[in-house]
Amino acid sequence: MHYEFALYATALLGLASSANALRWWPSSVKRAVPTTHNFEANNDGSTFVWVLQDTFDGTNFFDQMAFYSGKDPTNGMVNYVNVSAAWDKGLVGYGDNGEVLMKGDNTTWLAEGAYRDSVRVSSYAQYNTGLFILDLNHAPWGCGIWPAFWTLGSGTWPDTGEIDIIEGVHDNEHNQVAWHTKQGCYLNPNASFSGTVVSGDAGNHTDCDGNANDNSGCAITQWSRASYGPYFDLQGGGVFAMKWDENGVSVHSFYRAAIPSDINDGSPTPSGWGVPEAFLSPESCDPIKYFVNHSVIFDITFCGDWAGNSYANTNCPGTCSQRIMDPANFENASWSINSLKVYRKQALNGVVDAAYPVAAYPLAATLLSLAMVLTVAL
Repeated sequence: MHYEFALYATALLGLASSANALRWWPSSVKRAVPTTHNFEANNDGSTFVWVLQDTFDGTNFFDQMAFYSGKDPTNGMVNYVNVSAAWDKGLVGYGDNGEVLMKGDNTTWLAEGAYRDSVRVSSYAQYNTGLFILDLNHAPWGCGIWPAFWTLGSGTWPDTGEIDIIEGVHDNEHNQVAWHTKQGCYLNPNASFSGTVVSGDAGNHTDCDGNANDNSGCAITQWSRASYGPYFDLQGGGVFAMKWDENGVSVHSFYRAAIPSDINDGSPTPSGWGVPEAFLSPESCDPIKYFVNHSVIFDITFCGDWAGNSYANTNCPGTCSQRIMDPANFENASWSINSLKVYRKQALNGVVDAAYPVAAYPLAATLLSLAMVLTVAL
């Protein structure tokens, strides 16, 4: 049987007066009740929750990833290895506490001009919107090193979009968030975000067209120097969260001690995280049109179009190709990941006044969570 959501909500709110109300529900229903969700509201007032869809962690990470072993599209001095070589060379693995480990080769001396082994993996799963929450202990950094955690659409680049969530080079202290799309998508510099729009010779990078401005796309630099590099690692790592839905594409980051409790509890509520560090608003770029069928990617490359071309403007010694030679220079060229969790939107049959967000009422949220389950189950 299927009853209207409103009927359940009304009945459940009536049950709230009894502390033992759930005692009378069948055991099968009680087992179906999820962790309390904090409800969110869209711009039009419709309500939803973020529901866990996929988890990538120490139990399954590499089973859900394809290894890329082709030429680096960014012209790095890197040799991306296949899955068997990655395991044989010790470039991937799991730590003692179940963390996911990926790194560039840090044991082999190379002749100048030779390429260093590394890994690039992408998820078999593809997504069209979602909330992507990465919990990590360590992200790669160092002179000549160019890591990224990003999503990429299928087909011809950049027609289905690219979202760079973590990206930087050398000893940068500020993470750079970027978007690359087909023509017609723009970053609104007046939207609400705390970062700084990246600028260059052609002015601010607000045109997201991947084929313009030397493929730079549109980009925002995060304000915190704990968002990338050694300071991020010294804080014990933290969390990066990318939210992509019809309301735009935003990125938040939190160092370990500042991770919101709702993330740790598995009931993420982005509306309670404050102003994002980066935000691509839907008024200037339709997030459904310009980003399609995205896989999640992690990689570590060296030198190349960004790290190589910018090397001379850093405090790094010698040249980038010389830096590649000594394996000791790549002790920090590694990822240590606790988990990547992907949440999907679960719409609810209700509209709320924006002045009274549902998330502000934990009891109502709990009861509505039960109502949502019952609507599906009965």
